[in-house]
Amino acid sequence: MSDYGTSDVHRIRQVPKRASYDRETVHAILDAGYVAHVAFVADGAPVALPLFYVRDGESVIFHGSRKARFMRFLGEGAPVCFTVTHMDGLVLARSAFHHSMNYRSVMVHGTPERVAEAEKARALSLFTARARQGRPQETRPANAQETKATQILRLPLVEVAAKVRTGGPLDDPEDMDLPVWAGVVPMAMTFGEPVRDIATVSAG
Repeated sequence: MSDYGTSDVHRIRQVPKRASYDRETVHAILDAGYVAHVAFVADGAPVALPLFYVRDGESVIFHGSRKARFMRFLGEGAPVCFTVTHMDGLVLARSAFHHSMNYRSVMVHGTPERVAEAEKARALSLFTARARQGRPQETRPANAQETKATQILRLPLVEVAAKVRTGGPLDDPEDMDLPVWAGVVPMAMTFGEPVRDIATVSAG
């Protein structure tokens, strides 16, 4: 896969050796996530919202009520900053200054566009499949009223940057002999044992 042609204004300047514009890296980070923070400016004030998302090829899609003010606002062409972050470990150093975290992150800048009505059914199916593989085939699909009530926005992956930190602490040479534990405490997202819904439909 080729790299994204991210413009200079959105390329990573702080510790650029951790940056990646490789499509495979970006896609892997996005595909591993469920929640993005979407930031924008509304009425002169900054706003950042956590939203469920799905990568769809060379774009990400997210949805909400078509009556929601922020969905209408973003659908009218407001620029956004879309971020996804995974925490992989706490990095404990010998000095307080060099404590850090291992992470994988992606940042996307751009302007969302509304998904057309004719494409909504497919897009909604992608959200359901992200919850569990094969789930769209098991459940009732959204009906016409539910589909109409939902607005879906698509953000193209054009101005994209990934940033990844791995490894242990980067202590100064003069601190290496301090009697302090140093290393990495791994972190990971895990799923618990499923709990069945015991609700029953009452007999009429």
